[in-house]
Amino acid sequence: MKKNQLGKSGIYISELTLGCMSIGTDKEKAKAIIETALEAGINHLDTADLYDFGLNEELVGEIIKDFRREIILTTKVGNHFNPKTKNWYWDPSKKYIMEAVKDSLKRLKTDYIDFYMLHGGTVEDPTDETIEAFEQLKQDGWIRSYGISSIRPNVIRDYINKSSIDGVMLQYSLLDRRPEEEILDLLFENNISALARGPLAKGMLSIHSDRQLSQKGHEGYLDYSFTELKSVLNKVSEHIDPSISLNALALKYSQQHPAVASVVFGASNVKQVSENTDFDHSKKLPSMIYEQLQQITKANVYTNHR
Repeated sequence: MKKNQLGKSGIYISELTLGCMSIGTDKEKAKAIIETALEAGINHLDTADLYDFGLNEELVGEIIKDFRREIILTTKVGNHFNPKTKNWYWDPSKKYIMEAVKDSLKRLKTDYIDFYMLHGGTVEDPTDETIEAFEQLKQDGWIRSYGISSIRPNVIRDYINKSSIDGVMLQYSLLDRRPEEEILDLLFENNISALARGPLAKGMLSIHSDRQLSQKGHEGYLDYSFTELKSVLNKVSEHIDPSISLNALALKYSQQHPAVASVVFGASNVKQVSENTDFDHSKKLPSMIYEQLQQITKANVYTNHR
């Protein structure tokens, strides 16, 4: 699998990333999921301190401890949580970040984090202080690179202007094309990588029956009503090469923009990993198909998320 440079860093991540949030708490099942991803050529694992209130980090750390150096490991910070009470609140302060990284390192059983991300962000944050924390962690060798996970254009722009981030994780799919309007080109121009999460739109772009769509999309999705979702997915199916699975099509669409270094998918079983990796990653979508998909789907724009 092709490896792409993460921003201006010396880190190279696979064009598909395994998001570990859904691997569960059973060690053997989680291990099988991660090992299947690695066998498929994935070298980048994404977790966060908040996932299962630290348990996800512990599980990932235990599974990869014997081959840690072969993995590019990402985790996130910013949600100040209590693992006993399961309560949390937003805290992007330098003090909390400097404390939280130590806890993440301990849970992950490692002495460094490859890519450390702020897990959210608002325009009211003490951004300069947050950046100072990440820069200090990088200088001290605890992290190799940093970025943010956000769907707020104004927050992303602030970090582009003020920091040396190498990547932004944002939601991006055929059904959520909001980053195309004002973010992806901006990231590309500034040599900052996009990591596209949610490429299957909560599983609706890997649906195989109307019944499944009714279960997952009955309330609609973003600015799509259920009726529109059904129509769009039918049209997508009609316009694609039958040899290309809907999963592959959705993932390839999210990979198409040159700013995108990796597409992040989640998996709760080995089958889902195989469905998302068992296709030819080396070829981009033909321009004609890419343009057809854009004509079929909505060019959504950010509204409330600022």
